[in-house]
Amino acid sequence: MGARQSLGRRFGWLWAAYGVSAFGTRLAFDAFPLIAVLVLHAGPMEVSALAAAGLAVGAVVAVSLGPWVESRRKRPVMIAMDLVRFAALLSVPAAFALGLLSFVQLVVVSVVVAAADITFNAAAGAYLKALVRPEDLLVANGRFEATTWSTTMLGPPLGGTMIGVFGPVVTVVADAVSYLLSAVGIRAIGGGEPRPVRTGTAAGWPRADVSSRLRAEESSRLPPAEPGQSPAEKEASRSRAGELLDGWRYILGDAVLRPLFLNTVLVSGLIMATAPLLAVLMLGHLGFAPWQYALAFSVPCVGGLIGSRLAPRLVTRFGRHRVMLTAGTLRACWSLGLAFVGPGTTGLVLVMAVELGLITCVGVFNPVFATCRLERTATERVARTLTAWSVTSKAGIAALTALWGLLAGLVGTRTAVGIAGVLLLATPLLLLRVGHADEQSPARRRCRTGL
Repeated sequence: MGARQSLGRRFGWLWAAYGVSAFGTRLAFDAFPLIAVLVLHAGPMEVSALAAAGLAVGAVVAVSLGPWVESRRKRPVMIAMDLVRFAALLSVPAAFALGLLSFVQLVVVSVVVAAADITFNAAAGAYLKALVRPEDLLVANGRFEATTWSTTMLGPPLGGTMIGVFGPVVTVVADAVSYLLSAVGIRAIGGGEPRPVRTGTAAGWPRADVSSRLRAEESSRLPPAEPGQSPAEKEASRSRAGELLDGWRYILGDAVLRPLFLNTVLVSGLIMATAPLLAVLMLGHLGFAPWQYALAFSVPCVGGLIGSRLAPRLVTRFGRHRVMLTAGTLRACWSLGLAFVGPGTTGLVLVMAVELGLITCVGVFNPVFATCRLERTATERVARTLTAWSVTSKAGIAALTALWGLLAGLVGTRTAVGIAGVLLLATPLLLLRVGHADEQSPARRRCRTGL
């Protein structure tokens, strides 16, 4: 099962498009901070602001796009978002060549790319659920996860070499071209796609029923319409505002999705919050060379490849909840070890061992979790639910990264890394609630076996 199973020509094109864009993104890993430092001579505060703004503002912009994606065919949305990212990224080398590149442009491009990333992923999740059979979702997600870790292992070292030889802008060009190639691949998928029918809101009523309910029960409580705005327009505006929150309502109202949501947002936020601190600790305090730092985090990515290939077999043998609980628990146990990293070869080996264990567990957990999330989400709500999930995750990473920077200033870099590791140890408790809810679910058998 899994590795050699054919999912069809159309999935092959989707997988190829994902692979080329993922590789381009990994080639350009940290390209914007490098450009800000080497070309624009930005300081630490500006570089931190650049990283935070792209995530936070991009996430806010993407919130309004969830309902928009839901009501449209997903493949054209994916192509459009690829072309938006292509154009936005290509503006950077163009401005650089003309001597017009500015810090503000980097921030704007970061925001546009972040919003397009979230929108693309929401559409892609909904499209994948319609493209492959339910019993093949785990295999498909496992292949995407394997591709993610393969490109993460190969991309940054190659990108660093390209930057050293050709300058800091070349990897941005490569990233832009990868999105253009992704758009071509998605276009080549072919086949028809029915236009989605808007069937519901957060409460689960058909839209016509919601409108009549609002008219019957709330018309008397509506505030006076603003000048130039009719009561119907006022009602439509309130309905759109409700749609923006529909993804969060759906997640928090589902007994399985709710603890999964809290667990994944906390884990990703706490892990990513320590990334800048580890860079300061290893490159500054401990004196590791940049190539050693890159090696410490690229080589262990082979664990993600191994874990993603094992995930379908483990689910078949042990059941989905047991695999999620075990892998989710183990992935929370490794990061504490990074607080004890020391100088020299011993410290480098320790970081690589910790990252290998962490990434292997993540490689098992992620495709199983992604499959359960898609199966638990109604087809007509996938896009807005994934949008809400991505927005919260990116906003959480931005907030916790800023918070842990302040914490490191108060208690020290190593202690701040250790505190994040200790807090991560509590996150598996949320996964216990997933299992209990699963046992009570009518879809218990499917969610346990993944088949």
